[in-house]
Amino acid sequence: MALTIVGTMAFDAIETPFAKTDKTIGGSATYGAFAASNFTNNINQVSIVGYDFPTEVLTELNNLGIHTEGVEIVKDKLSFFWSGRYHLDMNSRDTLITDLNVLADFNPVLPESYQNTDYLFLGNVAPAIQKSVIQQLKQRPKLILLDTMNFWMEIALHDLLEVLTMIDILVINDGEARQLANEYSLVKAAKKILTMGPKYLVIKKGEHGALLFYDKEVFFAPALPLEDVFDPTGAGDAFAGGFIGHLAKTDDISFESMKTAIIMGSVTASFCVEKLGTERLRSITKQDIETRMKEFVGLTKFSVY
Repeated sequence: MALTIVGTMAFDAIETPFAKTDKTIGGSATYGAFAASNFTNNINQVSIVGYDFPTEVLTELNNLGIHTEGVEIVKDKLSFFWSGRYHLDMNSRDTLITDLNVLADFNPVLPESYQNTDYLFLGNVAPAIQKSVIQQLKQRPKLILLDTMNFWMEIALHDLLEVLTMIDILVINDGEARQLANEYSLVKAAKKILTMGPKYLVIKKGEHGALLFYDKEVFFAPALPLEDVFDPTGAGDAFAGGFIGHLAKTDDISFESMKTAIIMGSVTASFCVEKLGTERLRSITKQDIETRMKEFVGLTKFSVY
C-alpha cells in the first residue's frame, strides 16, 4: 500500500547531557520516512529543502523505496535549521535557534503519482498546510494520521480544529492533549478530543509509553526501559512513522491492528533515541525489530491465576 508522508526535512544541531552534534540530518518527514521504511517500501515524501541538503541523503531515501518527487529543492536558499539543548531529564529542552529558511515558503503541491495514496501521514507542520494536502487528493486515503504540537494550538487553533474534522488519527503527547482539551485527566481529555473529529487518538507519554483511544476502548503500550538514551529528538516522528508504516504494510486498520501498530511505533522510537539524530534509524535491520518486539512482549506478559 502507498504511504505519503508530509513534513520537514532539515538540519539539526543537538546537545544533550551525553552527546553533541553541530549538524545532523533531521526533520519530521525524515524521521517518519526512515522509521516507516522498516515496514513498507512504497513511500511518497513531501517536503522542501535548500541547495545545501545532501543529495546522498535523497539517494539513500530512494534506495529504501522512498520516492522524493514531492521534495521541492530551492536552489538559492538554505534548508530549515533547528538547534536545541536538552536538560538532564531528557524530557525538557531549550530551543536555541530556529531558522525557517525554505520552510517559510513551504506550499506543497502533490505530484500526480501521489494522488491516490492509501495512507497519509501529516507530520508536524502548520495546520493550513496539512489541510491543503488533504484537499489536493483526488480520493480520500484509507487512513489519515496527523501530528501536531502546542505551538499550533497557540497560534493557529482555528485551523487546527478545522483539519481535525478531516482526519482519522491524531497523535500528540500528554501535555498537548491536556492543552487541546483543557482537561488534566487524560481520559477526559481523550473523550473531548474524539468529539473534535478524529476516530482514534494516540497520546504519547515519552518514557512512560503511549495510550490508544477509540470510542470506549483504551489500549496502553509501555516504553522499553533503555540503559542509554542519547537523543530524544525525532522519537515522536519515528513513533508515528513506525505506527503508520505497520498499518500500510498489513493494510489492516482495525482497532486490534492498531494495538500492534502502537507497539511497532514504540519499538521504532526506542531505536531512534539510542544515537544522535537519524543515525540509529538508518541502521535498523528486520532482525533488530523482531528481537526488540519480543522484548516488548516480555514486558507485559503475565498469567492470571
